[in-house]
Amino acid sequence: MEFNRISFRIRYAETDQMGVVYHGNYAQYLEMGRVEWLRDLGISYKSMEDNGIMLPVISLRLDFKKPAVYDDLITVVTRLRKPPTVRIEFDYEIYNENKELLVEANSVLAFIDMKTKRPVRCPDYLSEKLSK
Repeated sequence: MEFNRISFRIRYAETDQMGVVYHGNYAQYLEMGRVEWLRDLGISYKSMEDNGIMLPVISLRLDFKKPAVYDDLITVVTRLRKPPTVRIEFDYEIYNENKELLVEANSVLAFIDMKTKRPVRCPDYLSEKLSK
């Protein structure tokens, strides 16, 4: 799958006194994009955990272009950067409803065996879905 889009409205609680989205909330928005990207493949984070795999973030980069503000309808576009190995890397763009680019971002996550806490290769069921 090339990319996924998810849209939602900025809530008041996500903003600071100026009505601008607090920078720490963007990590949650990116997670929402990843979760929906996986869901569109027919895989859930929960099912991965049920199968003994967790995906901690090991790198996160955000490049702010313009602020998101209270009540903005924003769209998070999530793209897989390259085929996963022991890591999976995503690029993101966040737009407002006027199609203005607000944020460019990148995250890298590692596939970790929940029992051993050691890195493992991308699960076959995910690789197979991506090769279709």
